[in-house]
Amino acid sequence: MGRAVGTGSAVGAGRAVGTGSAVGAGGTGLRGQVRTRDGWAVQHAVVTMTDMSGTQVLRQDADENGSVRTDAALAPGPYTVVVTAVGYAPVASTALVTASGRAEVGTVVLARQGGVELPPPGAWSLDPAHSAVSAVAQHLGISSVRGRFTEFGGRIEIAAGAAGTGNAGGTGSTGGTGSTGGAYGVEASRVDAVINAASIDTGNALRDKHLKSPDFLDVERFPEITYSSTGLTPAGPDRWTVHGQLSLHGVVREVNLDLSYLGTGPDPWGGVRAAFRATTELHREDFAMNYNQVVQAGISAIGTTLRVELDIQAVQGESLPSV
Repeated sequence: MGRAVGTGSAVGAGRAVGTGSAVGAGGTGLRGQVRTRDGWAVQHAVVTMTDMSGTQVLRQDADENGSVRTDAALAPGPYTVVVTAVGYAPVASTALVTASGRAEVGTVVLARQGGVELPPPGAWSLDPAHSAVSAVAQHLGISSVRGRFTEFGGRIEIAAGAAGTGNAGGTGSTGGTGSTGGAYGVEASRVDAVINAASIDTGNALRDKHLKSPDFLDVERFPEITYSSTGLTPAGPDRWTVHGQLSLHGVVREVNLDLSYLGTGPDPWGGVRAAFRATTELHREDFAMNYNQVVQAGISAIGTTLRVELDIQAVQGESLPSV
């Protein structure tokens, strides 16, 4: 039974995970899996194998499940295995083929070039039941008041080529295609969201009534708050800047969101979910909400700066599942 010994050094940010013994009895050749950090298959990965003289002895593309399998017997000895894919940092590891003529490289995890990640491409629907849209304002200059909107919805569209695709650990097909070069499609990804302004809830009915009045949100005239993205820029590992337009209180302004992608995984209802956290700061006067009560010199009852915090779960697909 052949066995791959050690994973060697990784080139870039990816890594080879485990190289245990060959699975099953018999068989020759190379076996392995190529995945993203979240477990998605990298369908377009290419695996090459060279001997210690640097001569290439094998080149194999991963299949639609990210699996690599060859059947030709390999000569016993140590080899270098390199896994590459467009848009990902390459990974190198060492495999040892014994007398059986077979090597196992286990699961090789590829990281996005530059450390930036996104979920698999396609439509993702915001799940209000497992998300939160909150805003925090200073109160009396000494503490904070937190409010949240309880009614909202939205859609995220990850452009084709923006992330690895395939099957995620038995959660089903992602319905996307392989990655392309360049900025791998992120500039075409979109976010659109709508919030029911009257759903503001600060835990105080009197305060909520005032916030819904013409002094602040004026929900009778402006019942919806909307956000539409216009672009997406990498800002670091798993972080992005979302550029977009916010419509609030009848005023439309450019607003950037600091977005962190938290990962992807299966849910109990047979779906796939992606999680995000985003923050930004808004100034009330930018949206013609100028009301304030000064309680003493230089101190306002309600601060003019709002910190907006978004904790979002999105379900893969055009609609939410019925549960």
